[in-house]
Amino acid sequence: TLLWKTLGKQFVEYEQMAPFLIPEDQQRRLLDFLPLFLEAWEQTAGVVVFPNIQLLASEVSKLLTKEIKRNLNGKPAEEARLALEQLLQQKVEAEDGHLLLKSVYLLSQTDLRTMWNIIGSGLPAALMQCLYLFFTFPLKKTSSDGEKSEDDTQTQEMLVEIMLNMYREEQGVEELLASDKLQSLIIATASLWDQCSHSWKVPTGRVLRTISKAQTKNSIVYLQAVDCIKIAVQNLFKLADTLPASDVCEAASIVLCFVKDSYPVSSALLTEFESNDGYQLLLKILLRCEGLQQNEGDPYLHEILDMLTCLTTCGKTELKVSGNIVHPQLPHFDFEWTQSSGMTVKNLQAFQVLQSIFQKSNDQHLCGRVLAAIGAIWAWDKANFFLLEWTLQPISQFTDIIHFKPHPVQVQFFRLVESIVLDLSYVPHEILKKVQYLIKENIVPFCTLTALQCLLSMTQKDLLFSDIFRDSGFLGLLLALLRKQAKILRKSAGTHLPGLEDGTEKELNAAMLKMVSALTVRSVRNTVVLKDYGMVPYIKIFLDDECYRSATLSILEQLSVINYEEYMSIIIGALCSSTQGELPLKLDLLKSLLRVLESPKSHSAFRTCSGFNGLLSLLSDMEGALQDPPSGLWTAFGQNCILELVFYTLQGITAALHLDPVNSSFFQRSGLFEKMAEDLGSLGCFWTQGELQIALSLEKKRTFAEFLDAAFCSSEPFPMWLKNCIWILNFLDHMAKGTLHQESYFKERKPEMGEASTDDQKGPQGQEDHPVAFKRPGNKLPASAYRLWGNPEEKLEMRDCTIVHPGAVCVMVRLLPKLYKDGHAQLSQEIQCAVVDHIQSLVKSEKSRQVMCESGLLSTIITSCQAAFCNESHPLHLPLTRVFEKLASQAIEPDVLR
Repeated sequence: TLLWKTLGKQFVEYEQMAPFLIPEDQQRRLLDFLPLFLEAWEQTAGVVVFPNIQLLASEVSKLLTKEIKRNLNGKPAEEARLALEQLLQQKVEAEDGHLLLKSVYLLSQTDLRTMWNIIGSGLPAALMQCLYLFFTFPLKKTSSDGEKSEDDTQTQEMLVEIMLNMYREEQGVEELLASDKLQSLIIATASLWDQCSHSWKVPTGRVLRTISKAQTKNSIVYLQAVDCIKIAVQNLFKLADTLPASDVCEAASIVLCFVKDSYPVSSALLTEFESNDGYQLLLKILLRCEGLQQNEGDPYLHEILDMLTCLTTCGKTELKVSGNIVHPQLPHFDFEWTQSSGMTVKNLQAFQVLQSIFQKSNDQHLCGRVLAAIGAIWAWDKANFFLLEWTLQPISQFTDIIHFKPHPVQVQFFRLVESIVLDLSYVPHEILKKVQYLIKENIVPFCTLTALQCLLSMTQKDLLFSDIFRDSGFLGLLLALLRKQAKILRKSAGTHLPGLEDGTEKELNAAMLKMVSALTVRSVRNTVVLKDYGMVPYIKIFLDDECYRSATLSILEQLSVINYEEYMSIIIGALCSSTQGELPLKLDLLKSLLRVLESPKSHSAFRTCSGFNGLLSLLSDMEGALQDPPSGLWTAFGQNCILELVFYTLQGITAALHLDPVNSSFFQRSGLFEKMAEDLGSLGCFWTQGELQIALSLEKKRTFAEFLDAAFCSSEPFPMWLKNCIWILNFLDHMAKGTLHQESYFKERKPEMGEASTDDQKGPQGQEDHPVAFKRPGNKLPASAYRLWGNPEEKLEMRDCTIVHPGAVCVMVRLLPKLYKDGHAQLSQEIQCAVVDHIQSLVKSEKSRQVMCESGLLSTIITSCQAAFCNESHPLHLPLTRVFEKLASQAIEPDVLR
């Protein structure tokens, strides 16, 4: 503060003495004061406490203006330019000019009132003349010239910063109108870009863009009076033929700034631009940008495209169009939009440049930018889509040529088409017809695929598209194309298909199937069309390929709605004909079957189509599959995957029996529970080498629930055969209660990158459970990883133990003697006792005992465990006897009494 007070006193003295001094002395006193001022500025970090700062700014600016004019007076342009450079550079022998420049530079950063004093000094016009000379007349290089010095760069930065600060103010722009240098500089950028000073190109562009944003009505009248835009456009036409595209963009963007920024004040410059073929100039320049390397000239190319996009809304009158809304439309579509946003399209000429670029260029970058511009215009106002499409029809016309464009442009285009439906809630019927024709012609498979994915996304949005695409014939077209592909697949079964190796053709088939699936979901009419076309035999051909399977099963599931028998025949037939190595196919078929069996109406068709026998045949085909160690083809899948197949097979049977007395009676009368017990017993984890006579004293006795806990949740080592046996018995336990079809033991999961498939995982209750993952043959990474979920902590004895399917209990009893393995006699006896105790808990309720007795299966249980019943010393004798004691109160059939 003391320093500024001292300076303030010195400046007051200067003010008092100035009127009595000759100009030279007055100038010298001011120049002597400035170093002290700059020193104080630096010491106080720019915190100025100087009451007379505005007067100081005025005096310093006037002196700098005077020095500039003195150095320019009467000199040729090149000589004047050299004189200016010497004036403003920092040199020991003559640094007055630099001192003044630096002082003005610092003063221009203080406050607005100080800036107005600088502007009023005449400096804006003087510095514009300097900029014109620096830009237009580059210094001739000599052999001694080296790189631009740091001082030169600093001088340029200060000069430019002063101009930017002055020309941000309308008053600063108005000060330029007294001379002709503004219009001269604009015209120079449009005509001398290739001859100007390279180091002054960017600074000149910055200054002119700043002036452009601060245009006033007077400045626009001034530029119009001297035909500035007209001359600039004419000169740019010449440059466009000779200069590199990036340079032309840089020069043209400056001129276009004045056109665009002036419009809110006056339309005069835009009118002048349009009258002199300005749009043709922009089209010519932009088309020359084809093939530019990424980022080459990007800022100026983007700037031109952005300004051109903004010009589409520049017009005096709103467009008046009477569109014809084609029905049907989405229920929430509302055409009652208003044009009051101020951002509606009013200038079709400007938009036609964008449209022409897309039509004439196949450059990825240019076409992508045009599509982005169209998306932005739609976002400004929803009305813009309709205003454009009902006049110039850009999207409709682009659809005819989109297959010529690069793949990324095709993807971007169809996302734009998709947004018409998703964002505007409008169904563009004419555009959709052209897209369907594009798919039919299939000129470029990738384009066809992208178009299909676009229509698929629309179809999944609303059921209305199921009707639209059926009535337009698109569904029939897809079915015809799929029929053709199915015939090819059938003829080439087991042989190499080179056409599908590139991936696109295969993806195309998959996309068509997904589209048909989407069109048939919840649409009985479309499903009937598919059936009437005779497509069912062809659709099922796609089941064999995993990439087609999901969509194919979805289509067949829709078919079940109108004909359960046909669906069941296909699925059961495919399950029975699948080979041992097609385990993923079997799993997918079973999961589909489970979805359909959720409908009780499907149960009868399942039975009549030999569904029960078909599923049991899967178990028969798995003989030895759970051996430890595995052998044969089963080694490729892993035991957990095989266990999953067992689970879904039993789940399918349970679902078909659920609340269906006819199926339950059929399954029991046909002896299928007995067959199930035989098939499960032959899987490889159960003992198969004769009747066992085990009589050991047990050291410890665990419950079935504790076995589940110990097998999968503790660190206690359990042999794999026993784990598999426990899980199968757990499945049968749920089957007996009629709940197996509601369980979800296996859930798909995607391991994180780098995660080992054998790492311990956490179950849904926070309990570590048995990790299950497998790799399918030929995959470097698991195509699908599965996880075995359980809740072994939940005590089975505490559950609702009402028996629904007594035959499943009989299967558990039949498997009792087979719960054995050489070398594990103690463990085998313990698990046998645990299972019998669990069965005993199942028949605690009177309802369960009644169901068991009425089933007529008790004699089967006795026969299965004859050795235990006939030998009082057998460890299972007492538990099994207790089971029958529980049933004593019920009527027991004669065979059991015998």
